[in-house]
This record gives sequence, structure tokens and C-alpha cells, in this order.
Amino acid sequence: MTVHDVARALPGMEELREHCRGIAMLDAVLSPEWDARYYCFDAQWDEGEQMASMRDGMGGEYAIVFSAAGAWVRGFDHESPMSPWARMDAPRVWPGVLDDVPDAFRPYVTEAAFCDEDVATVTCCVWRAAGDTAWRAGTITFPEAGDGDPDGADMLFELLVDRSPEAYAAWASAYYETPVDVEAVRALLARRPLTPEILAALNPDVELADLAEDIAEIGYPA
Repeated sequence: MTVHDVARALPGMEELREHCRGIAMLDAVLSPEWDARYYCFDAQWDEGEQMASMRDGMGGEYAIVFSAAGAWVRGFDHESPMSPWARMDAPRVWPGVLDDVPDAFRPYVTEAAFCDEDVATVTCCVWRAAGDTAWRAGTITFPEAGDGDPDGADMLFELLVDRSPEAYAAWASAYYETPVDVEAVRALLARRPLTPEILAALNPDVELADLAEDIAEIGYPA
């Protein structure tokens, strides 16, 4: 799977935003320590902008910026042959990954948070302008990859392509090394209010008061 397959599989912008909010809330419940979390959501990342993010702790990450202009998605797999640092000469973004990004999203290409010494940390990128009927990605000639994932898109966006409660529960059970209740996952992905019963099913060591700051940052319905 490449970024082009991901672009075809992503839902509309609002559905994607709420799914990202849901998995961020789930991670906050399962991992009270912020540094150990995989998925996050900042409902007030900047004026008029929200950001969903992922970091796997091993150099893989993504950021999704939602704004009035639409949504811009950047992914980076440091092990990808398309990494700007995969070649021996000066670091540079793989041809086509960012070339067709519309002007409305260009500020994110050079955003310091998404760059390393003025080089964009990106191996895959997809965007959807407000009013668009589909997600778009650049025209890219992909390198050969033995695992069929040359730009890291398959690995990075697996839970955005498969948005089922079962997919998250299976992933979280493995990542956090604890059984994860699929019905409690279903409730949070459906944006149902947090209750003591849902919290107890996911993490009995966490109470609603412990999550006040996370709820506010994520913008999850209290």
C-alpha cells in the first residue's frame, strides 16, 4: 500500500477528524503518561487549526492539520527508502511527494515542527481542500520495496484506513500489552460521553478527574 491507496481509503474530513479525536482519547485513557502515547489530538494547535498526530517512538510519525482550508496529512517513515536521509548526498524530499501541494497548504511544508534543519521530514503526503470530493497525493515514481510499503503509508496510517473498533482494540492490546475491551473502544470511537463504566473497562486505575486536561485538549465531549 502506498499513499495513493491511503488517499482512496480515507473517509471525509469530518469523519477522519472525529476518528482521530477518538483514538487520541482512547490512548489518553490507556496511557496516562503522555510520553508513552501513540496517538494525540490538539483541538487548539494554532488559531483556527487542529492537529492529529502519531509517533511510534522509533522514528515513524504523522501529523494531520485540519483548518478552514481543508486537511493536510504528512507521514514520515525513517526506514523508508524515500526518506530524505536515505541517500548519501544532501538530504532532499523524494520527487513528487510535495511538488503538487496546493498553495493553501504550503505553510505546513516548511513548518518548523515538520522539518529537520529546513528539510521536510516526510515520505508521504495527502491533502484535501475544502470543497474537494476526494483526497489527493502527488505524482510519484515509487522505489522498489520488499515489503510493498515504499513510503511507509501502510504502516503509518493503518488505523486511519481500518477504523473499526476491532482494529484499534487489537493494536492497543499488543502495543500496551494489556487486554482492551472492544465495546469500550466502540463507545469512544462513537464519541459517547466518558462514564466510570467505560473507564473501568479500559483502565481501572484512571478516573474521570484524571483526564480533565486531556479531555479539554482533545476536545472530546465530557
